Amino acid sequence: MRTRDPHLPGRLLLAERDTLLPRLRRLPETAFTLRTACPGWCVREVLAHCGAALLRIVEGRTEGAFSPEANAADVAEREHWPVDRVLDELERGFSEAGPVIAAGDGRLDVIGLGEWVHAGDVRDALGEADAYDGPGTGEALSLLEVVSRERETPRVHVGLPGRAEPLLLGNAVPGRPPARLTSDASTLVRLYTGRPLVGTRYTLRGAEESELVVYG
Repeated sequence: MRTRDPHLPGRLLLAERDTLLPRLRRLPETAFTLRTACPGWCVREVLAHCGAALLRIVEGRTEGAFSPEANAADVAEREHWPVDRVLDELERGFSEAGPVIAAGDGRLDVIGLGEWVHAGDVRDALGEADAYDGPGTGEALSLLEVVSRERETPRVHVGLPGRAEPLLLGNAVPGRPPARLTSDASTLVRLYTGRPLVGTRYTLRGAEESELVVYG
């Protein structure tokens, strides 16, 4: 059973800073209006949310943050910002939030995972294959092990291609055997984060999809 690695969220953030941001800065303005898997949000709005959330962590303004209402207000505040300003804020967040998360009690670790998933939402909207499987996937799955227990999802033994031992997610439920999931890493992330599953292949026995979602 994996224990918390306080620096893992920060490593995920730095990986996205170094891989996603350079591509975003080369995109035409029209690309930022593409719709994403997040209802009501285009690429620009997802990035605005990500940067705002990380800046709240950097500046210690997390009281009352991260609710749907607070997230919507943060995005609305940035509605008229130039795209470059949105990306600059996001780059600062990627660079500076990790140490703050590491110094905390673990409750903000899920934000690091969420930022990595949102980067996948952006890649997905841009038409990239395997949007939720790339640099940082191994560490993201390690963080998902911890988050799935904190969010009290049921125990699932996950068989992934190329992995000899199953990934153990969630908590044991008295009187209930562990569920079994066979999928690729990208589909696993989609299942646990409530992303669309159209076109995926997986086998899940002993649990319902809705029981696995750590956040929508």
